Amino acid sequence: MADPENPTNPTPEEPKAKESTPATPTAGPREGEKPAALKTDAPAKPAKKSGKQKKERPAPAAAAASENLSLSGGDVERPKIVKAKGSKNVHSGIAHVLSTFNNTIVTITDMKGNVIGWSSAGKVGFKGSRKSTAYAAQMVAQDASRQAMGHGLKEVEVLVKGPGAGRESAVRALQAVGLDLSVIRDVTPVPHNGCRPPKQRRV
Repeated sequence: MADPENPTNPTPEEPKAKESTPATPTAGPREGEKPAALKTDAPAKPAKKSGKQKKERPAPAAAAASENLSLSGGDVERPKIVKAKGSKNVHSGIAHVLSTFNNTIVTITDMKGNVIGWSSAGKVGFKGSRKSTAYAAQMVAQDASRQAMGHGLKEVEVLVKGPGAGRESAVRALQAVGLDLSVIRDVTPVPHNGCRPPKQRRV
């Protein structure tokens, strides 16, 4: 009886060993479950990436906002040259610069002589002895040219008259504003001993 029990004991041990072998495969799926858990983590990472993408999306919006600001900056610069209500679409004209010892007057006309824009030192805001300065002439030329550019003026012939201090500065200001100067001509009237000159000035 003991003998049959002994063989029976090894047989259950063998199945136990067999059971232990399947137990190892059960551990295998557990290991397989861990990668599954990693897989679940892997989609979680793309979710984080999507969050990063969400963070990245507002950045272009901010860039677009900055572009809008830059465009608004361009809009701020435009009013300097305002298109006139009855703009005449004059592309070329004549700038008459009258520079005396006391004042500077700039008048811009079309080729026929019709006035497009004008300015003087008093109109710009200078008074007294400041009206005859070179800086006043520069401001006068800028003011007159902006008015004329509102009518579409691009090219100008410059006619300079008088012996004042603002001759050169007015011409330079016209060029700095962006007008193309085709001709610069001095049209100061010179007497050929016609009239008696005024008596000499005492200083």
